Amino acid sequence: MGKIVILTGAGISAESGLGTFRDEGGLWAQHRVEDVATPEGFSRNPALVHDFYNARRVQAAKAKPNAAHEALARLQKNYPGEVVIVTQNVDSLHEAGGASNVIHMHGTLAGALCAACDHRWPAPPQMAVGETCPACAAPTARPDVVWFGEMPYQMDVIYDHLAEATLFAAIGTSGQVYPAAAFVYEAMQSGAHTVELNLEPSTGAASFDEVILGPATETVPRWIEGLLNRR
Repeated sequence: MGKIVILTGAGISAESGLGTFRDEGGLWAQHRVEDVATPEGFSRNPALVHDFYNARRVQAAKAKPNAAHEALARLQKNYPGEVVIVTQNVDSLHEAGGASNVIHMHGTLAGALCAACDHRWPAPPQMAVGETCPACAAPTARPDVVWFGEMPYQMDVIYDHLAEATLFAAIGTSGQVYPAAAFVYEAMQSGAHTVELNLEPSTGAASFDEVILGPATETVPRWIEGLLNRR
């Protein structure tokens, strides 16, 4: 059987109560991206950035996986070929829903990173300015989250998977954040069938072979049942 590569974005976790960039009244609406999601913002005001990610960490810890997360885990378990999940999300809802070997291209709220030596370790619920690295003792701990202007993680691995994909699906993505927005073109070059599942068409929806609109908790389980029943 062919390889399925699935990219997920904020839209898949929205129904679990985790807001997207564009939600009014959410955490992101209270701050400028430049202040809380860039290396420069962290240099200017590390306390603000830590407070922001501490709040996100608490929010994510309370969230529960929804039917879309669970359906993807079911696909991984029951599909006879390989199913690779790549997520732009920094929550752990895919794993909580039963998925395995998820590639977190933008890092994870559950991790801490040393800005001096790149050592990684599990983040405490609350991180503070001057927190020291357990490996080198430098007071440079930060959230292990990829900020704007930084290179996403495991890009070589992701491109290798896209080159081998026979089916590529993007779920709950805006199509505005690169390099993920270009994954559909990488998959197309490999001859993969491409599908977008979204609440509304993304910026790049016209590039997909198929677009399925609706809430992720409805569209994703239905689409996956169709895949499993076709084989």
